[in-house]
Amino acid sequence: MLGVCALASCRSTTGGDSKPYLLERVDDAAVVRVYADGFERLEPRERALCWHLYQAAVAGRPIYYQQRCAEGLDILQLGEELLTHSDGIDAASLAELRRYTKLVWIHSSPYHNTTARKFCLALSPTQLVRAIEAATRSGAKPSRIEGESASALVARLGPMLFDPAYKPMVTAKSTVNGLDIVQASAATFYGPGVSLRRLEGFEERYALNSTVVTRNDGGLEERPWRLGLPAEGIPAGLYAEEIGAIVAHLEAALPLASEPMRRALEAQIRFYRTGERVDRVAYDVAWVADTASPVDTVNSFVEVYVDPRGVKGAWEGIVSYEDPKKAAQIKAIAANAQWFEDHMPYAPEFRKPDVVGISARSIDVIVETGDSGPITPIGINLPNDPWVREHHGSKSVSLANVIEAQDRSASPRARAEFVWDAAELARAERWQAHVWDMLVNMHEVIGHASGRQSPERSGDAAQWIREFYSTLEETRADLVALWFIADPKLQELGLIDDVGEASLACYEQYVRNGGLQQLRRVPEGDALEEDHMRNRQLVVRWIEERDPSALRRVVRDGKTYLRVLDVSRFRAACGELLALVQKLKSTGDYEGAKGLIEGYGVRFEPKLRDEVVARYAQLDVPAYSAFVFPRLDAIRDAKGTVVDARLSYPASLEEQMLEWSGRRAR
Repeated sequence: MLGVCALASCRSTTGGDSKPYLLERVDDAAVVRVYADGFERLEPRERALCWHLYQAAVAGRPIYYQQRCAEGLDILQLGEELLTHSDGIDAASLAELRRYTKLVWIHSSPYHNTTARKFCLALSPTQLVRAIEAATRSGAKPSRIEGESASALVARLGPMLFDPAYKPMVTAKSTVNGLDIVQASAATFYGPGVSLRRLEGFEERYALNSTVVTRNDGGLEERPWRLGLPAEGIPAGLYAEEIGAIVAHLEAALPLASEPMRRALEAQIRFYRTGERVDRVAYDVAWVADTASPVDTVNSFVEVYVDPRGVKGAWEGIVSYEDPKKAAQIKAIAANAQWFEDHMPYAPEFRKPDVVGISARSIDVIVETGDSGPITPIGINLPNDPWVREHHGSKSVSLANVIEAQDRSASPRARAEFVWDAAELARAERWQAHVWDMLVNMHEVIGHASGRQSPERSGDAAQWIREFYSTLEETRADLVALWFIADPKLQELGLIDDVGEASLACYEQYVRNGGLQQLRRVPEGDALEEDHMRNRQLVVRWIEERDPSALRRVVRDGKTYLRVLDVSRFRAACGELLALVQKLKSTGDYEGAKGLIEGYGVRFEPKLRDEVVARYAQLDVPAYSAFVFPRLDAIRDAKGTVVDARLSYPASLEEQMLEWSGRRAR
């Protein structure tokens, strides 16, 4: 959708940086350290502000664990208590508990962030009972239910821990065993008995921030996520304890914030208290208006990818500061937003006559939690509210130090395996890092901010496109970037010095990822569930079918390759598909969006996936990255007031996560 986007996660490059980036490997995940080298350039007051915002980001983590599945916090506590009270646990069981718990940390649940499928603990129930009993003797409190025995705990959590068929998907985008997408999803936005059919016609006052449950009389009601505001008669809602901790840290940050940032934080605090849409809009408007503060934060219910309906916001926390030295490219794109809008390949009635309020920054993140970390985006465009975007604009950011960490930690072997020949490999080595930054920036700055609704379907297109909206919107933003990456305008702006070769390298990388390499992440089944994976496959498969002279699948020596044969024809196909996708969005064509996405974006060939998996097995390289963020420690004056902060780096994912949970002292 319009916010946290994962346009790619397979980029690789080499460099002379001697800092350790790759910390460890957990199954198919690379655990990578993020560096915040510019933090010391901030003023002491700004560093102290970062410390308070950092604490607020950590305080909200339990919300996201609860949103992804009902058992999330119980499984988190179980794993962490066993790891920190491991005396008496046999070595083999402890190793498996450590592996499983690391995956739970990485994915903020027992569900894979990309495939949405559950992963299981590779122990027997008896082995787990013995481990719990040993840890309990060492002082562990593995259960959140007072007095619950080890056997009872394992019986309660056993289906989630051991049975792959029990709640197999956190977010189902297709019906499963006769269950609709709401019923088949483990995400907790809807209570027992709530179905997609029952939600039809149900008016949600707190659409973004509530859980819909069944009342005693059989009707539906919302339980808003909020702290409450007794002075105005507003009672506390779900997640009140966690939101209260967040608000306390945000309030402590107010005296240290710039005036524009203070206004945004005050608006967000009020939204956290009331849960009302009008207060959330006020926060969005104030946040967009703050384009000058060197420090920034996102701390709210934001993205809707985890909700099968694409309505409920997953909680996330981000703290960052601007790196002006890295911002020239993204600011140049934003400064020419109207030119790009005027030259879109879709119908003029769907273009914005006056593009307003697009700001762009290159940032270094200090911490990302919830829906944005440890698996993190590399680009962000917010807010998601279409009314705010149309009347007040949006912010686009490129996460510079995340991109750097991903590049520095990656292996070039996967790229070499899937290129057709030496010429394609040479283009990738020369251009990939640069053009992929360009593609991400245009996806965020121009793609998500472009286009407008037809008068007959005004407002939020998501209300018309419904569960297919996120995939459609990501497809649209990708296509905008792919269309303009080959435009001479980029050369005119000094952003690319050879747009012809650069765009070819970009197209080749896009189809390698979207048509082949991403299949490695779906080791079973024949359907893609994650919106970004669907959108990338949709683009590749549609162009492959539409114009074989632009893109062709070739098999050589039993290996499949995708060859971009003609840059101009490939670009023309992107423009044609973009015109179609924009029309579907602008006119709110649900059936058209459904047909396009189900026709090209959902199903894949298991035989091709098996080939890709086998080729990767020979390479033995990670499939995706999770990140360990810097640590901030407060520097206080004689009165105990935080006046500065010191940055350091945890040695491992385990160290960071146990610190955040309060189970390991700093």
